Amino acid sequence: MNFSPESFDLLVSQEIQEDQNLILDTLMKAFSWLGTVYVAAIMVFAFALIFFIFKYVKEGFFMLSCILSGGVSYLLKMLIDRPRPTVDFVRIVEETHYQSFPSGHVLFFTVFFSSLMIIALYSKILKISVKILVSLVCLSVIVAGAVSRIYLGAHWFTDVIGGFIVGVLFVMITGSIYIRSKK
Repeated sequence: MNFSPESFDLLVSQEIQEDQNLILDTLMKAFSWLGTVYVAAIMVFAFALIFFIFKYVKEGFFMLSCILSGGVSYLLKMLIDRPRPTVDFVRIVEETHYQSFPSGHVLFFTVFFSSLMIIALYSKILKISVKILVSLVCLSVIVAGAVSRIYLGAHWFTDVIGGFIVGVLFVMITGSIYIRSKK
């Protein structure tokens, strides 16, 4: 049996796409929609604005840093130039453009929702139950967003893992700057 990344990618895609239906298609498209460029930008600017309005300036700038993840994603896509899955191998529910690696949606989901988690976890005013709830919701959205990209046929598993790893590395840098600024 061949255990190359390509065969593993295909196996994961087939497993995730195994049970297809209109409800799942719609749900996965909805999660994926959150990662589109315009929606992502609106989410970042809206959260940053809310933080600035309530005088949480460091949190506002931390949220604005999420915009930079789009540039990182674009640069890596151009450098790596990996093709997307095709109908020859998987069901394509959502047509996409540009290169496949890393998944820009997953990179954004990881950066944005991890940033919200860090803000919540380091908040001095939120109760522990709220911190846990925010963290669980954010983690759920990251996972659902990642699964949606494979389900929709927009990415291979390794594209999604790449987006997640790059997102985590990005947040390790921006998050550490934010946390140090709080001390």
